[in-house]
Amino acid sequence: MNKLILIIAFGFAIGFAGCKKDNMDFANSTGTHPDVPVTVSDVSGYYNGVPYVSTSLSGGGAITIKLNIPAGSGRSIKEITRVALGTTTSNYVVVQRTTGLYNTAAIAGNGTSATFTTTLAEYTSKTGLAVTTSGGATTFLARYFYFLITLDDGTPLIPVPVRVYVNS
Repeated sequence: MNKLILIIAFGFAIGFAGCKKDNMDFANSTGTHPDVPVTVSDVSGYYNGVPYVSTSLSGGGAITIKLNIPAGSGRSIKEITRVALGTTTSNYVVVQRTTGLYNTAAIAGNGTSATFTTTLAEYTSKTGLAVTTSGGATTFLARYFYFLITLDDGTPLIPVPVRVYVNS
């Protein structure tokens, strides 16, 4: 009986050793990184690895997110093709849709950068989610901004989402 178990275990070991591995790193994260990296130049910080920009209720609530690609990439940004909102659980699929987008008009790029602007008032009107702070408290908006960028050669890029931090 022990020899049979040993033979079966040895057979599994041989079988698993012969499996072909895909060229991926831990948690399949290589599939989420674009070939041309995208950064946020006006980033205020990072929260759980996600960049965030800041605005304030008292300052009018203007939101500006400037997306950049490296000058040495040999590419330029044609446009921000789509802007969507999502939660952490909605992942990148929200910006791949053609309906329910936050912004439906393309935003022209300027060389290696493109700038998206909106306001807290527009965010509230489009989402129905009120933005409030209490006293000196601050908050993050309930939704992340997701972007689909199109390069000059037609290559689509979906960078990491961007959060907005609201000061009172």
